Amino acid sequence: MHFGARYNYEDKETGSVWAGYNFTAGDTVALSITPMIGGVLGNTAGIAPGYLASLTWKQVELSTEGEFVFDLRDHSGSFFYSWMELSYSPMEWWRVGLVAQRTKAYHTNLDVQRGILLGFSRKRFDFTTYIFNAGWTDPTVVLSLGFSF
Repeated sequence: MHFGARYNYEDKETGSVWAGYNFTAGDTVALSITPMIGGVLGNTAGIAPGYLASLTWKQVELSTEGEFVFDLRDHSGSFFYSWMELSYSPMEWWRVGLVAQRTKAYHTNLDVQRGILLGFSRKRFDFTTYIFNAGWTDPTVVLSLGFSF
C-alpha cells in the first residue's frame, strides 16, 4: 500500500492526501507502478486520480508521477501535473540526476520546469534537493524529505 500527504504541491496553501496500491515486476530490470487516488483541499479543492511509476536497472532509475486534479470549485482550474526524474546512484546512499515538472504551484516563463537533483538516504529516510530553471529564469529550490515504513 501507498499512503501520502503533501502541502504546497498541487497549489499554494493547498494540501492533499493519497492512497494507492503498489505493483512490482522484474529483477534485473524492475518495474513499479502505483495507481492512486487523492483528495485536494485549500486554494484548490478537488479529486485527483494519479500514478507513480519507476523503471530501475542497476544504479539507473527513471521515475515519473502524475495526477489530474479535477477542481470542484472551478472546472477551468482543473489541470494535469507531472514530475519526471532520471537518476544515477554511484553508491546506495546517494544519487544525482535530472528532473522535470509541469506544475500549477508556481509560474515562470517556462511551461516545463527543469533542473538537477541531489539525494541522500539513510535507513528509512530520504532527503533530496532539486534546483529548477538555473540558467533559464530565476532558480527555484525544492526540498523533499521522505520516510518509508
